[in-house]
Amino acid sequence: MPLQKIRNIGIAAHIDAGKTTTTERLLFFTGSTRKLGEVHDGQATMDFMKQEQERGITIASAAISCTWNDHQINIIDTPGHVDFTVEVERSLRVIDGMVALFCAVSGVEPQSETVWNQADRYKVPRIAFINKMDRIGADFNEVVSQMDKYLDANPVPFHIPIGVEDNFQGSIDVIEKRAYIFEGLVKKEIDIPDEYKAKVDEARQYLTEKIADYNEEVMELFLNGDDVDSVLLKKAARDAVLKVMVTPVFCGSSYKNKGVHLLLDAIIDYLPSPIDVGSIIGMDIDNPEKTHSRTPSVKEPFCGLAFKLIHDNYVGQQTFVRIYSGELKTGMPVYNSTKDKEERIGRILKIKADEREDIESAGPGSIVALIGMKYTKTGDTLCDKAHPLFLESIFIPPTVIELKISPPSKKEDEKLGSALRKLAMEDPSFNVRYDDETNETVISGMGELHLEIIIDRLKHEFNIEAIVGEPSVAFRETITGEFEVNYKHSKQTGGKGQFAHVVLRVEPNMDKGFEFIDHIKGGAIPVEFIPSVQKGIESVLAAGVISSSPIVDVKVVLVDGSYHEVDSSDMAFRTCASIAFKQAFLKCNPVLLEPVMKLEVNTPDDYIGDVIGDINRRRGKIESMRRHRKGSQKLNGFVPLMEMFGYATQLRNITSGRANYSMEFHKHVPSPKEIQEKVLKKIEEKKKEK
Repeated sequence: MPLQKIRNIGIAAHIDAGKTTTTERLLFFTGSTRKLGEVHDGQATMDFMKQEQERGITIASAAISCTWNDHQINIIDTPGHVDFTVEVERSLRVIDGMVALFCAVSGVEPQSETVWNQADRYKVPRIAFINKMDRIGADFNEVVSQMDKYLDANPVPFHIPIGVEDNFQGSIDVIEKRAYIFEGLVKKEIDIPDEYKAKVDEARQYLTEKIADYNEEVMELFLNGDDVDSVLLKKAARDAVLKVMVTPVFCGSSYKNKGVHLLLDAIIDYLPSPIDVGSIIGMDIDNPEKTHSRTPSVKEPFCGLAFKLIHDNYVGQQTFVRIYSGELKTGMPVYNSTKDKEERIGRILKIKADEREDIESAGPGSIVALIGMKYTKTGDTLCDKAHPLFLESIFIPPTVIELKISPPSKKEDEKLGSALRKLAMEDPSFNVRYDDETNETVISGMGELHLEIIIDRLKHEFNIEAIVGEPSVAFRETITGEFEVNYKHSKQTGGKGQFAHVVLRVEPNMDKGFEFIDHIKGGAIPVEFIPSVQKGIESVLAAGVISSSPIVDVKVVLVDGSYHEVDSSDMAFRTCASIAFKQAFLKCNPVLLEPVMKLEVNTPDDYIGDVIGDINRRRGKIESMRRHRKGSQKLNGFVPLMEMFGYATQLRNITSGRANYSMEFHKHVPSPKEIQEKVLKKIEEKKKEK
């Protein structure tokens, strides 16, 4: 299929806005499925994981292709729950356009803002679909107003609804001035009702004025008071969408099959093809300042980005790849520039949710699954070895919550380890580490639901009934002071000994992660041992010093040292550096960093005082309050995660179940001294128990 006729789109929104239902309708009306799958009865095509069907939510982004008006639409349905935000992140990294869904009753919700900001990060063109127009309390204009106010989306209604709530029948295309109603599964064109004619004229005038800001031809006609031809207006509107200048707004009710045909038309009319997106820019492998571009053509050298891994019981590991240039063929070698490894393509699969079809080759704009990848992980670049480059990787947020986990019996220890490794490869926001001091396996993720799903998958996919501890906060360690340590490691054990000597300066590196700087002069330490020093320090970073939590934001400068011709070795310098770093770390006024969450609470006015009081008791800070709907308010604030366990129950109690909340990770901040002492004391007691 010509590249101009391909659309790679994502569907993203707040939880319960109707993303999966909308996708199911898109598949049904394009003929990709023969029945209407419903989320509430666990029959949705896209929610094929057992855990998704049980909970009625989307957990893993699913990929599927369909055809509409001679165009191929590759859809990625993404989760709305904040615990699975990395799924949205990696999907947005590889799609060309996005359909942002909003509930006509709830409007702009916390996760809507998160998704919108993620799309801004990758400059993804988008259109908006206001869903659930048939619900009581639906308000099209209010949602458009919220999009403008809270998302800075520059929303422009391209459709206006006919009726609302129980009387919602269809919508009017503002550009074409054509009205459509939906009866059952059928779309019917009707004359514009008399009571809507003035509204349509006003909406078209507003739309033309908005588009005129981005197109001189439209501007000239508009200023002269001339009518703008719908073909020109559509073309100018498309250009403005592709430049992320405006957000066209459409409406409907996916569950009632209203507006879905028009949404499919809008996807083709306004969202970009791979040609519109143009060249992808990658960095030179040897010089990050230098860039290379690849146009979406089969004549260009191959390059693609791995954005997802799935372990399948039938075919093994599937690596999802978005191809940007060149052609991928079965059996051909490719170069993983991120890992500096060569891979060979075993099989190429076209994916339809949990079904798969073997294909021989795939070109630019394709999203395919590869079988046979040994080294490739999420965010890795695959390319032609003769023309290597790095593509921008995928942002992975830090984990905030952890659990101790152990196998039901000693003999299942290896089985548990293998299963956790597979899950960690699939999901980069899920981490596994082994605590040497307590001899426990610790898993960490984005929230309680995230880890609950992991435990559930261990049980059903890997047949492991793991023993799980209570969830706890994932702390980090850092330093606030500076110290220079001079440490000599010398061991003589008859035969070859061990000798290494380093002088390290350890200092804070606020919000910049770990940095290692080599200042060795005159070969005081041979060049081959410098990486050993860095590896020794990095082994401590992962394990922590004061609380077994990972160390962040530290700069280490290797100032000086010495070596022995015979007794110095890689292992000697690793050991020496790790001991030296631990000694220095303890002298640099170490502090524990705790995760602080961004909290949003929707509550009726009657309970506002109780809700604020409860947040204050949890060491929370209210940042803003705003009117949400008549009789209700939205509170925004920040609260330490360790104070939020059990919050859902407490909020339900103090508001008679009428409030709801959402929270997501904001940043790590130093714990107050008394909290730090309490946490460290508890850790010490646990070690003694062991």
